[in-house]
Amino acid sequence: MQDLALAQPLTTLSDEETMFRDAVREFAESSVRPYVSEMDEAARFRPELIASFFELGLMGIEVPEQFGGAGGSIFMATLAIEELARVDASAAIYVDVHNTLVNNAVRRWASTEQHSRYFPRLTVDLLGAFALSEPASGSDAFALETRADRVEGGWSLTGRKFWITNGAEAGLFIVFANTDFSKAYKGITAFLVERELPGFSVGKKENKLGIRASSTTELILEACRVPDENVLGPVGQGYKIAIETLNEGRIGIGAQMIGVAAGALQAALQYTRERRQFGKAIADFQGVQFQLAQMATDLEAARLMVYNAARMKDAGQAFQQQAAMAKLCSSQTADRITSQCLELFGGYGYSKEYPAEKYYRDAKIGTIYEGTSNMQLQTIAKGMMK
Repeated sequence: MQDLALAQPLTTLSDEETMFRDAVREFAESSVRPYVSEMDEAARFRPELIASFFELGLMGIEVPEQFGGAGGSIFMATLAIEELARVDASAAIYVDVHNTLVNNAVRRWASTEQHSRYFPRLTVDLLGAFALSEPASGSDAFALETRADRVEGGWSLTGRKFWITNGAEAGLFIVFANTDFSKAYKGITAFLVERELPGFSVGKKENKLGIRASSTTELILEACRVPDENVLGPVGQGYKIAIETLNEGRIGIGAQMIGVAAGALQAALQYTRERRQFGKAIADFQGVQFQLAQMATDLEAARLMVYNAARMKDAGQAFQQQAAMAKLCSSQTADRITSQCLELFGGYGYSKEYPAEKYYRDAKIGTIYEGTSNMQLQTIAKGMMK
């Protein structure tokens, strides 16, 4: 039986893309997989692996070469995220958020001076985080209450941010705050907040169901003084920066989810070949084969949607609707495939000694973060109504 979990559509990849994908796959298998269970159990990611991401050039895939990056594409980032997620979703998230959210926003919206100040550090050793969500501001992202008051030479930020990925390790945070509540969402502004700034601190780390090794924290800003030169983009344009950045981020989430689904399917294929009942491997039963075939078909469809959204973005075409579709489809597909995978493992699927339960836990977040499934449906519907 062919290993369908790895049978990706090679005809859509150039030689360069294939070599890059294979290199990331080899790294994930040799350097990440040995520590997956340990990191999940401890809810802590090994810092030397983050350092390896930088050393391998995985933290500056789309950053132009003049700024120390690889000058690659979102499609290349998609391949890297997918391959890492196939082994460990937490590993993929560090690379995903840093590339599709932080580097993307800085690359597109930062001034020339900010580029020289933060690049190439963002491609060498400075991990980033994207801080939009708040306790009362989730799907209604622009109801945020963090305020930015004008002070001499800059701004004073006060508020709390929740669910901040990479929060425990990041050194640079893109923080969204409102500079003028009378203008509603048009007062929202993005700030580049360095971890060492007075008045800034990292709060509690969430104890999560899945992606446990990835840090998710609270941020606390208590009259945090941010100089004028750290405003990202025009004052009052933070809502535009957030929306446009998250559009690309949804492709990254899609890549995570097809990676998780591929890892689960690969594990199910291996287990069903080895597990024997009634005198033969359970993979020889037609009922099991049909389940595996359906999982493989669903995965291939989701993968092509994610790849298509990435290709459209790289081609300069409007991709927002396709990115929302890709995230919606891939997260739902990962949810189904990982659940079916766990069932194929039977009682062993419920045990932490086998990988099925972790893939199942890791998949669930895909329907929630960077826009719930309902928010993706709203985006798709709006595009259809235009």
